[in-house]
Order: sequence, then structure tokens, then C-alpha cells
Amino acid sequence: MEAREAAMPGTRPGAAARERRHRGRKHDVFSGVSMAVATVVLLFVGSAIVAIVAGGIAHFGEAVTSAEVLFSLRMSVVTSSISTVLCLVLALPTAYALSRTNMPFKRVAEVLMELTLSLPYILLGFALLLIFSSPFGKALKEAGLAVVFEPAGIVFAQLIVNLPFAIRMVRTAFADVSPRMEFVAKTLGATPGDVFRTIILPQCRNALISTFVLTWARGMGEFGATLMLVGVTRMKTETLPGSIYLSISTGNNETAMATAMIMLLLSAATLVVANLLNRPVGATRVGPGRKAAKRGAWHGRKH
Repeated sequence: MEAREAAMPGTRPGAAARERRHRGRKHDVFSGVSMAVATVVLLFVGSAIVAIVAGGIAHFGEAVTSAEVLFSLRMSVVTSSISTVLCLVLALPTAYALSRTNMPFKRVAEVLMELTLSLPYILLGFALLLIFSSPFGKALKEAGLAVVFEPAGIVFAQLIVNLPFAIRMVRTAFADVSPRMEFVAKTLGATPGDVFRTIILPQCRNALISTFVLTWARGMGEFGATLMLVGVTRMKTETLPGSIYLSISTGNNETAMATAMIMLLLSAATLVVANLLNRPVGATRVGPGRKAAKRGAWHGRKH
């Protein structure tokens, strides 16, 4: 190649090779800077995890046997489970209406969902406080549904925070379903309800389960809207984040760190489950055709 470069007019031997090496050095510099920044980010994020583990592991046994911490854990699990089921029940038809129908004011609804996602959670809690402190809320209380400063308010706080998130995730899952399959089913006489039940839901099964898991995890960690709507009353409206808040407020940092470690373990477990559910099928399972191809290739090498 160098001989050809030397034969070309106006080109010195080895000039192209030196230029390639120069570009390689520039590429290496960029890669080095990227890795340095990534290392700083990982150290920053990892230091928070290490601080929680280092501060909470010594008092973890005390926390998991504390009546107050166990109450807050049960409150978080129960309210998160209820609000997550409600989120999925409401998100499925809403996402279908926004993605598969000519719903009036669809664009306004989409903007409203995006706006709710961007609002601070404490502001959403304040909005709920205004709603349930109005004559409408008082009528609900007289009917037996007390929300403000009551455990039921925790469910509503988690719902207002997580519902837009669940709708967005379900819409993303629906967008991955092939429109051609739906069209063929409709040409064969299937109703929209049949298409939803037999095509869309089975195709989105893993994504919907992952949405359930992540929404549940977000509910477990919700604090801002809950604090504004129901406050934090010991052994009444105390969730895990509320327990951490109360422990820090009273100077009991050891219990706070141990409770934070419980939340860290729960978050890690939900992350593992969500990643397993989102793993491509081909990454965990080899089809019969692929196995046969591998066996054929092996026999070919053998002979």
C-alpha cells in the first residue's frame, strides 16, 4: 500500500498511515475522557449506596425487629400494592384510548400526562389536599371515605404520582405490537376487544409485568405527595420513607440508615425482577431450529 501511496502524485510515503495513527490517538483521547467521566459518576453514585450500607448494616437487625419499622414496612407494601393494581387497571384502557382510538382532545390528554410527570410530587400532593379539603372531599368523608391525614390518602398520593408513569410505560409497550397483526385479526372479524385480549395483551405480557413491578417500587419510595396529603403520624400513616424522615428528625440516624437499607434491598430486588422480565427471549432460550443448526455445524466440523 505504501508503494501505491508513493506512486501517487503529491503524496509522501507513509502520510496516510500517519494520518490514521493521528485519528486513532484522537479517538483514544476521547475514549479516555469518557471513561474518566464515567468513573467519577460511578464513584459519586456508588458512594451513596456504600454510605447507606455502611451506616445501616450494623443496626439492620434492630430495624427488622422494631415494631415501628415493621408497621411502616407493612403500610408501604399494602398501600403500594393497592395503588399499583389501581394504576394498571386505569392505565390499560387509558393507554389503549390514547394509542388506538380517535379520542377527542387526545393531544390535550397527552400534554396533561407529560405535564403531570414533570411536576414536583409535593405539588401533586398539595393539589390533592385542595381537592379533598373541598366540599367534595368533605362529602366523601361523610360517606365513609376519609382521605386527608388517613391511610387511604397514601394510596391516592401514590396513584397521582405513578399513574402517568404507568400510562406512559403501557403506551410504549403497545407501540411495540405489530399493527399488521391487529389489522389481520380485524379483517378476520375480531372486535377491538378481541384484538386487545388475544393479541395486544399477550404480546405485551412481560412489559406489563415489568410496569407493575416498577410502579410498585415507585410507590414504596413515594414521600413528597404523601407528606403533603396525610403527613407522617407514627403507627398510623407511617411508610418506610416516612419512618426514615421521623428517625432523622428525632436524631436517630442509626435506625434511619437501617430503614434506608431495607428500602435499598427492596429496590434492588425489584430491579432484578424488572431486568429479567425485559430480557429478550432469544437471550435466555434457544429455539429448536437454532439448536438443530448448531448440531449440524458441529457434525460438519467433526467430519
